[in-house]
Amino acid sequence: MGKVTGFLEFERLNESYLPVVDRVRNYKEFVLRLSDEKAGVQGARCMDCGIPFCTTGCPVNNIIPDWNDLVYQQNWQQAIEVLHSTNNFPEFTGRICPAPCEAACTLNINADAVGIKSIEHAIIDHAWEQDWVKPQPAKDKTGKKIAVVGSGPAGLAAAQQLARVGHSVVVLEKESRIGGLLRYGIPDFKLEKSHIDKRMQQMQAEGVEFRVNQYVGVNVDAATLTSEFDAVVLAGGAEHPRDLPIPGRELDGVHFAMDFLVAQNKVVAGDKVEDQILASGKHVIVIGGGDTGSDCVGTSNRHGAASVTQFELMPQPPAHENKELVWPNWPIKLRTSSSHEEGCERDWAVMTKALTGENGKVTGLTAARVEWRDGRMQEIPGSEFALKADLVLLAMGFVSPLQKVLDAFGVEKDARGNAQASTEGARSYATSQPKVFAAGDMRRGQSLVVWAIREGRQCARAVDEFLMGSSTLPR
Repeated sequence: MGKVTGFLEFERLNESYLPVVDRVRNYKEFVLRLSDEKAGVQGARCMDCGIPFCTTGCPVNNIIPDWNDLVYQQNWQQAIEVLHSTNNFPEFTGRICPAPCEAACTLNINADAVGIKSIEHAIIDHAWEQDWVKPQPAKDKTGKKIAVVGSGPAGLAAAQQLARVGHSVVVLEKESRIGGLLRYGIPDFKLEKSHIDKRMQQMQAEGVEFRVNQYVGVNVDAATLTSEFDAVVLAGGAEHPRDLPIPGRELDGVHFAMDFLVAQNKVVAGDKVEDQILASGKHVIVIGGGDTGSDCVGTSNRHGAASVTQFELMPQPPAHENKELVWPNWPIKLRTSSSHEEGCERDWAVMTKALTGENGKVTGLTAARVEWRDGRMQEIPGSEFALKADLVLLAMGFVSPLQKVLDAFGVEKDARGNAQASTEGARSYATSQPKVFAAGDMRRGQSLVVWAIREGRQCARAVDEFLMGSSTLPR
């Protein structure tokens, strides 16, 4: 814990942002981390609550009270050691995790939660600046070889853990750069890709080999991998988007959100993208109210869109949750992202019925309002309306990982098209195929970065136990 009476003396202090007028001119990060002093004050707010629900609310089970107290004491070097003991990549989670730990904070019952995410952000950035993040190569090699398919957070976490206990690890990525959806799915204004590059350098020094343009099931044979390696970890992202089969879906100007976001990330990285989808001067409608939709809003604003509107099928959630009812679980409540604050009209309980166009290009959208009764959606009679639309982005989530990879290995799938693999028992994270394991989105479906890191770490332990009979890696 921090200071005994800190939660009574100090208020929560959120990280500040650069002004909208400045940040929408580029794709750089704009969140200003807390100073060392202010982070220490926030750490002082951590209570002696007995049971640290924040730790159980965090998928990687970060030992949050310990590093809150260490930051309060300004013991930054030990704070990063504690943080790294459960989280391989706190610079990712400190920027893009929605912080379920804060929802579970005991102080959140009747006050503002401890700013856990901002403290985590401060710890890891401080550690990089002080050059405390060093490679941790294994002292001895096991002689075992492991292939990790996918270089997103699950794949990177699994690879790093396995390399650190002496296995030879090769990470295969189907794109031209390492990072998976971290690199291509998340805009640079939320996560600059230099953070991934620094971790790559660390992992290469630890013995991890990275191979790009390696698409298993297309230009890489799955059977070759299983014969050449002692184990294979499937850790790709959930990249199969949910479609919207309505009249006009085929019109030019209607795109999946990831086609829009990935192209922009490639341009920021210096790649040449032909026929890039641009929102410049257009009336943009984003269908889907989640994080991917929010990223489309922020990117459209940076393109210079004429207007941006975001639809959500579900009703507008309450501004404040009933904490007595939902704590310490993740609450459903209205969340306004930094992208929304940059300029966006938001509308809820809206069903898109048809897209209209001229000369093969989308020009408008017809929608209607809906109401929900007993979990069922009903259109409200006479509520139809139309909007101008030059660009429509479908951001309604993802239904499964890429099936080509799973089919190449012949693993059994669950009802949602994910790799069938349990997290319990002696064969945790093991698929139906010998030597083949699955973690992250590939196993659980679309989820958070912090869940991907957790599964990558746990899968690494399962693989180590499979190869060596026991493991010193944390669960």
